[in-house]
Amino acid sequence: MAVKKKKIKAKKTLKKKVIKAKKITKKKSAKKSFRKRAIKKPSARKKNDSILGVITHYFPKVRAAVIKLKSPLAVGDTVKIKGHTTDFTQRVDSIQIDHAAVTLAKKGDEVGVLVNSRVRGNDKIYKI
Repeated sequence: MAVKKKKIKAKKTLKKKVIKAKKITKKKSAKKSFRKRAIKKPSARKKNDSILGVITHYFPKVRAAVIKLKSPLAVGDTVKIKGHTTDFTQRVDSIQIDHAAVTLAKKGDEVGVLVNSRVRGNDKIYKI
């Protein structure tokens, strides 16, 4: 009788260990698949575009934007303006600093530029 009881107890503990091992392996595999999905995010913009600046203000009546430059900008450059609801490309026809027309603006300047469409604050400007 004592031998049968030991065998039954051994079988029960073995079953519990097997069930625990299955639960652990299921949890690990779920975490791995989640990590793989999190890594595969598409990039927000093309790699060959360089950031030019950020829109700080927009004047709707004259359709002009104020841009805080992070790199130089010249008349004739093609720029892409991208934001939450904004996405268009245009050529820069005029640049003004303190109501005076200029052909070249350097890094750190705040310039006024005529734009073809509505833009919003914090929209990014990329040089193409």
